Amino acid sequence: MSGEKNVKVQNCFAPMAIEERSLGIIDSEVPEPRPFQGKQWEVVRRLIHTTADFEMLDLVRFSDHAVESGLEALRAGCHIVTDTQMARMGIPMRRMEPLNSTVQCLMNDPRVIEQAKATGNTRARMAVDIAVSELQPDIFVIGNAPTALLRLLDLIDEGKIMPKLIVGMPVGFVNAAESKALLEARMDLPFITIYGRKGGSTLAAATINALAEIVLRGE
Repeated sequence: MSGEKNVKVQNCFAPMAIEERSLGIIDSEVPEPRPFQGKQWEVVRRLIHTTADFEMLDLVRFSDHAVESGLEALRAGCHIVTDTQMARMGIPMRRMEPLNSTVQCLMNDPRVIEQAKATGNTRARMAVDIAVSELQPDIFVIGNAPTALLRLLDLIDEGKIMPKLIVGMPVGFVNAAESKALLEARMDLPFITIYGRKGGSTLAAATINALAEIVLRGE
């Protein structure tokens, strides 16, 4: 209890001011030269902001031109599919509507549920099948299900889709790290991923939000 006497609370309560102050703290705690520069740094900084985890500096991976490919998709207006409702809700329409972009999650689609039961596969895998066959999304945001990422890679290899960006960040202990390792090995694909077990819907959504903010300010 005695330590509490030395705690100083910053007088900063406005949402935008809190965010700006947080990003400023991250910048100050990761001085130049940083392992990421420019727009890549903006993405990584947003992931650190989301998690307060500076290990992101060592874990985030970009393929060549992934950021620019994602930005081009958002500038043109694009369709984004997520593997969880949490990721969908984490990408607010206040950012997407000005970009003429949409965000959809098919996990609760009755056909996905029915096919998952009939085949014994995960709903995440079945959702990717329907998304590819019916929607041809420009961007896939995968923050939870390794089966979704693995299925997407299969369908890419079969020539059924070529996304403009894959945000591949499934989290967990079963095939999460392995699925991301397979993605990272595909430098021919535009991807942003996180090495190892860490990841999640909040990080995946934050990646899109970082890119959207860049486009919204006219870059």
